[in-house]
Order: sequence, then structure tokens, then C-alpha cells
Amino acid sequence: MNSLTFPSRQIGDFQVTAVSDGNMSASLELLSGITTEDAAFIQHRAGIAEPGNIHINGYLIRGRGRTILVDAGTGGLNNAGGQLKANLAAIGISHNDVDTVLLTHCHPDHIGGLLDADKQPVFQHAELLLHHREADYWRDDEKRKIAERSQRNFMLARQTLEAYARNVRLFSEGTITEGISAVWLPGHTPGHTGFRIDSEEKSLLIWGDIVHYPHIQTAQPAVSILFDADPALAEATRQKILAQAVREKLLIAGMHLGPAGFATVSRADTGYRLSRS
Repeated sequence: MNSLTFPSRQIGDFQVTAVSDGNMSASLELLSGITTEDAAFIQHRAGIAEPGNIHINGYLIRGRGRTILVDAGTGGLNNAGGQLKANLAAIGISHNDVDTVLLTHCHPDHIGGLLDADKQPVFQHAELLLHHREADYWRDDEKRKIAERSQRNFMLARQTLEAYARNVRLFSEGTITEGISAVWLPGHTPGHTGFRIDSEEKSLLIWGDIVHYPHIQTAQPAVSILFDADPALAEATRQKILAQAVREKLLIAGMHLGPAGFATVSRADTGYRLSRS
């Protein structure tokens, strides 16, 4: 019997579970708008043992007869993460059980787990949903030419969309399936999207990559990361969502929120603070 457990929250009819994909080795030098010394201080103060590492989560949503996965981790690409499929199995979920995969965006640490070693779909019975602006971006040859550093990312995104082509559904904002709505959060990528579940008692927003280093980028929302396609827009979106999370008392989930998986947001000094919830 596997004793692994992962954080879960009940939101109305849905149970939402944060499923770890493991860590991605990275560096605080990816950040701009803060010195590495100040960034490291915030990480150490928060008790982060490896201050440069980025933790990766996927989220499993179960309820109303549905088994939905939000993002699929790295699939082990670039020696990062790759634990999500095994961790799903540890909680009794086979890849064949997943009927829908919701994508926040198409960076490798979110879609790498969608294809197997032969570039075939892992979740063969799942419909793949993503924002139409996201699909347009990765399919755009001109954008690919400009993004010299991201050629492998474009290739992976295109391979993935092609492999799932018969089961891809594009959306904009609003309700995408009963009880779950899409929230466009542009900046990190053009179609970067969060997913919101509302109930009478509480509301949850899975906010994707609003932050990569949660303690740093909530305390100082102006801090950007090299992965942002449009850093200024990413910052504006982050500021907006942090303020909304406080105002509406949202429960937050995020792909790089850490193993705890869920948090609430409160104001602190000139920025914000995350608290486990």
C-alpha cells in the first residue's frame, strides 16, 4: 500500500488535489527587478532549502463524474520533474482515467508529460483544452523565428498539439465545462490561463504561472522571470490577480506554489504574503 498523500481541497462538488511533479533545477539569476542576494534572503527566510529550485505541481479535479488534470508536468524532460504520472498512480489514477486535460499554457514543464517516448499521447482518452491565443502563438511561424532561445519549446508545443489534434478544443474566457471557468491571465505567455471553481462556501483559482518563486514574487510583484514572454504584462496581470485574491478571499493554487499546493493571499508591506490554507 502506497502511503503517499497530496494536499486536497473540496470546492463544492469538486475535490482538487495538488499532485507534485517534482523539482526543476533553476537559478535566482533568472529573476529581474531584484538582486540575487535579496531574492536568496527572502527564500531563506521562508525556509526554502534550495532557493533556486522551482517546484512543479499538476492539479487533479474530480467530481460530477469527471476526472480532469490541469497541466501534465515535465515528463522528465531536461532532467526535471517527471514524477506526476507515478504520483497519480499512487493515488489510484491511471492515465486512462483522465477524460480532460486543461492547459494553463504550453511551456515544457506543463506539457512535457503529455507525450510518451514515442511522441504519442499519454492521456489517450482525454480531450485537451487550451486558450486559442496560446495555440495561435505556438503555431505562428513568425513568432518562432523571433524566439531564437525557444526553438525546442516551439517544437514540443507543435508536436503535442499535432499528436492530440483530434481531441484539441480551444476556448476563450468563461465557462469551459460545468462548474469550471477559464480566466485569461496574459503576459507569461499570450494565452496563459487560470481555472476557477466557485461554490457557495469558497472559490478556488488555479493561477498557473502567476509566480515561479512564490515568496519573492508576492512580496515584490514587480519581479519578473526570464520565462515571461511579456514581462510588463505579466507583472500587470500578477498585480491584478493578487489584489483580486485578497478582495475576494480566493483560495489559490499554482503550478509553482510549492508542495503545499494551496494558499491564501494577504497584504503585507508594499506587496503581499502567502499563507498555507
